[in-house]
Amino acid sequence: MTALPLFLALPSAAWAQQAPVSTQSEVESQIEFSADEVTYDTNADVVSAQGQVRMERDGNYLAADRVTWDRKTGRVIAEGNIVVVNPEGDKLIGDHIDLTDTLRDGTVENLLLVLESGGRIAAVRGTRSETQTELVNSVYTPCPVTTDSGCPKNPSWKISAARIVQDRTTGRIHFVGGRLTILGVTLPLLPIFAIGGGTQTGGYDGVLVPGIRINSNNGLEFNLPYYWRFDRNRDLTVTPHLYTGAAPALEARWRHLTSIGAYQVGGFVTYGRVPDSDAVDINPESRKGIRGYFEANGRFQLDPYWTVSSSLRAATDKTITRQYDITRDDRLRSFINAERISLDSYVSIEGWAFQGLRSTDKQDRIPFALPAIDARFRFEDVLGGQVEVQANSLAILRLDGQDTQRAFASARWDLRRLTPMGQEITFTALARADAYHTDESLKTPVDIYRGRDGWQFRGIGALAADLRWPLVGPLWGGTHRVTPRIQLVVTPQTDNMDIPNEDSRSIDLEDTNLFALSRFAGYDRWEDGSRITYGVSWAFDRPKWSLQADIGQSYRLTREPSLFPDGTGLTDRFSDIVGRTRVRFGSLVDITHRFRLDKDNLALRRSEVDLTVGTDLTYVQAAYLRLNRDISPTVEDLRDKEEVRLAGRWQVMRYLSVFGSTVFDLTGQAEDPLNLADGFQQVRHRLGIIYEDECLELGVAWKRDYERVGQFKAGSTFSINFALKGIGR
Repeated sequence: MTALPLFLALPSAAWAQQAPVSTQSEVESQIEFSADEVTYDTNADVVSAQGQVRMERDGNYLAADRVTWDRKTGRVIAEGNIVVVNPEGDKLIGDHIDLTDTLRDGTVENLLLVLESGGRIAAVRGTRSETQTELVNSVYTPCPVTTDSGCPKNPSWKISAARIVQDRTTGRIHFVGGRLTILGVTLPLLPIFAIGGGTQTGGYDGVLVPGIRINSNNGLEFNLPYYWRFDRNRDLTVTPHLYTGAAPALEARWRHLTSIGAYQVGGFVTYGRVPDSDAVDINPESRKGIRGYFEANGRFQLDPYWTVSSSLRAATDKTITRQYDITRDDRLRSFINAERISLDSYVSIEGWAFQGLRSTDKQDRIPFALPAIDARFRFEDVLGGQVEVQANSLAILRLDGQDTQRAFASARWDLRRLTPMGQEITFTALARADAYHTDESLKTPVDIYRGRDGWQFRGIGALAADLRWPLVGPLWGGTHRVTPRIQLVVTPQTDNMDIPNEDSRSIDLEDTNLFALSRFAGYDRWEDGSRITYGVSWAFDRPKWSLQADIGQSYRLTREPSLFPDGTGLTDRFSDIVGRTRVRFGSLVDITHRFRLDKDNLALRRSEVDLTVGTDLTYVQAAYLRLNRDISPTVEDLRDKEEVRLAGRWQVMRYLSVFGSTVFDLTGQAEDPLNLADGFQQVRHRLGIIYEDECLELGVAWKRDYERVGQFKAGSTFSINFALKGIGR
């Protein structure tokens, strides 16, 4: 017989012409069987098969060269190239196996057990039952044991044990008399040690890999996370932190995956001295008390259109996040957002809150945004174009400061056409009606942001035409594209200064907003007065390298004074000249330069360079930013600065790399009169070495932060990073 599948409910017709007719048991009726050659001993009731023998029952699968099946005792003996697969996906490979006819329970000699999660267990002998597999003189590793070319190699880490027990009910793998070997170094383990098998059922309660750090503020730190798994979709990790230079701390994180989304809640709490965060306090005072940090975030998909997401963050003081290396953010943002997205509409209802962590932040003057509502609806084929209708409402509240409420409705129509000569023309019409109400405007120190108390109303209208003409042709063995562009915007004079400015304070003319209808970032300010904007883009491509350059300028057609502060590049009728240049040599070199040139003397008012040289594994990155705009220091959101950032990574060996980064503040009083630095201020440094392969991560890092918050200075931190990949929690 050749590869003939047999259902054991009808065995006699296939095995021997004189086999007795009998009623088969329920167990036998569930077994599927095939082989190249099958013989049946009617007296002994023994089936012998060889050549691509295949047996399957209830998801348990057996493949071997030779199989002998005693139907009286239910014993199945298989030999040669044996593969047994259970319903969970674990694969057992061996030379000799003795099973029951369930194809689940039995004993194997010289076996290799390949787990569904990718781990491997090799053993001299193994016994398998319904819920457990016990292996004697065995070795476990989740790491690859062969190279890419198929040659054998030692795994990065492995656990050798006198006995290993795989519990399929809990997903745990227990080791008795185990030893851990990492990169050839053998370490003893506890007499009885267990890990998760990496399967969905493989989570369990237990201690995770500890962490060690040395910090100039806290001394030597040791943390030991403990993990509780309550279900497949819920877990809790509690981490005690011990310090030689500070009081102990406790960290916890709860995670929950639901049927419609996921969320997590975390916190950090300790007791100790709270440094005075006031940078100008002549007699700083510190106090002792409970210090803590809280965070939570989540996202839920209520239906195909509606999504609810949130992120909540809070700290008891301004320095705890830096002292305990929780985050370097200088502002904690919290929000709750309900969002509806469809093909032709967008609705967002959200609330925002902020906590300032800088020494100069006054929390009572930091705003809440509640509610913030934005709704947009798109309609196609209206007068040949597309119409977007928008409604927006925002309430800004402060405990001690100016409060503002805003609402507006707008409609925008866009029509895009291509001429027979290849020109792209876009016509735009915009109409908007605004209503504002504000209180206590005199508490805002910058007068151009205040507006007037009470109700204010504003109407906005604009017409625009935008023309691009791409011209493509061959050049120097490649292809180049020249795209001149000109835009006309017509908009009447608009009343702006009576309106409070909450979201349009950060103004900077650059290549990304040169052709915008309004160069203000938000809605509270509108750029009135008609203007012409013109520019050109040039792109050149040839094999392995490319170049792209953009440059442009605008000209105001009206003589009315501009809203923009001096130094923004938009004050006079002619704007400053802005542009961007990007050069790439394959994937090895990528450099981008953004600039703004003074229209009168071509001085660099903004210069930003980003450079990357190297591959994904070995590279150097450099960034330089200089803002030399000479804006009044009273305009707090537009202060000049100069900064250099450097970063790099060097792959010393295949899995071994050295990395580092540094930031320098080059801002002096010439750029910013309010800056106390001398033109060269170290901000932070980082240096480390890491070994990382498919299943092991081991590294040492040092970082130093020079930032001060009142009395507190972050200082240096040394940390050891160690992770065994492939261990399920």
